[in-house]
Amino acid sequence: MPSLQSVISCLSDYDPSALPVEQANRIIAEVIEPVSGIEQVAIRAALDRVLAEDVVSPIDVPAHDNSAMDGYAFASAALQAADGGAVTLRVIGTALAGDAHGLTPATGEAVRIMTGAVMPAGCDTVIPQEFTQAVPEAEDTVRFAADAVRAGDNRRLRGEDLALGKPALKRGRVLQPADLGLLASLGIAEVKVRRRLRVAFFSTGDELRSIGEPLDAGCVYDSNRYTLHGMLRRLHVELIDMGVVRDDPAALEAALRSACENADAVITSGGVSVGEADYTKQIMAELGDVTFWKIAMRPGRPMAFGRIASNGHQALLFGLPGNPVAVMVTFYHFVRAALHRMMGADIAPPPLMRVRSAQAIRKKPGRTEYQRGVLARGADGQWEVRVTGQQGSGVLRSMSEADCFIVLGHEQGGVAAGDPVEVMLFEGLL
Repeated sequence: MPSLQSVISCLSDYDPSALPVEQANRIIAEVIEPVSGIEQVAIRAALDRVLAEDVVSPIDVPAHDNSAMDGYAFASAALQAADGGAVTLRVIGTALAGDAHGLTPATGEAVRIMTGAVMPAGCDTVIPQEFTQAVPEAEDTVRFAADAVRAGDNRRLRGEDLALGKPALKRGRVLQPADLGLLASLGIAEVKVRRRLRVAFFSTGDELRSIGEPLDAGCVYDSNRYTLHGMLRRLHVELIDMGVVRDDPAALEAALRSACENADAVITSGGVSVGEADYTKQIMAELGDVTFWKIAMRPGRPMAFGRIASNGHQALLFGLPGNPVAVMVTFYHFVRAALHRMMGADIAPPPLMRVRSAQAIRKKPGRTEYQRGVLARGADGQWEVRVTGQQGSGVLRSMSEADCFIVLGHEQGGVAAGDPVEVMLFEGLL
């Protein structure tokens, strides 16, 4: 696993006092490797777990050519013989799904077939029953127009969905409900998955109080642990909530050591800026390979990242700012992708959607901004976005009311009403 300092030393334009968002993410990605632990679990317990190896199909799906419709199976040579006129076929029996019928129609014959039933030998086409009519003068006979169907229609081929020996699911996939059904369709009862990531988190600050405690003068309730708890729950990791740690060097060192010894990743909020009582930076640096950044972004400028060690254990460290919105923004734009990488999950970054700005937005070039926005249809039916009022990093209501980030790029300047902007939807992110 490469050291943080070795990665940074290779960057000619590295500036920890004005680090672009993109460069910070590149550094984090180069340092992180997936956890190595692997478990074998029943597919009922595999939802939202990360596949540790490719799943290869042990069978053909479907196992036989079968009918995609209720109708009549026949050999398509009858269509050419009809030369555009009507096709008349004698029905010799019925093929049901799951029935080893053994029916083999001859020239001029057909088999009534149900959806999913095995195609009779010699048949390559199914005419849907609604396109046929009975022939009154001939019992067990159907007639249909030759142009109502083409050769090969309504037949599902053996292995069409998935062929024997082909990859069914790729390593790194986070298993979804449809994947569990796919595994079951292959007769697979258990799969190998990465072990769950363990993440410890705590807030720092003498001014913080937990819910239920009285608020002394100058104190606030700790909201960051609850937003972190919610964001981490979405990632299906094992959580270690370490509460609030006071601004005391011994207490902070003990908390960081305990977190390091029990978790794969440690997330703190607060204590990474320049306050007089911010001992966190000093202790983090003493415990490992940690760097402190002023990221060219808003909100969320101060951040610490690196690896800490204690009693033979190591953990990745993410020291986030203390302001509530900054905690969420830095989590979604740095920590979330990093934890996915640690989990071994192959997940693409959230897509950006280009829409119209409903208002002017002030912005200086030289930093990336993540303004909180609300999408709506304009009078002309086109999507447009507006900000959710005050955008201060302490206004958590701006996140609660928003449904997207308005992403204003590093080099981008101010936006006029009607200009296109990029937005990142909260749906699927939060």
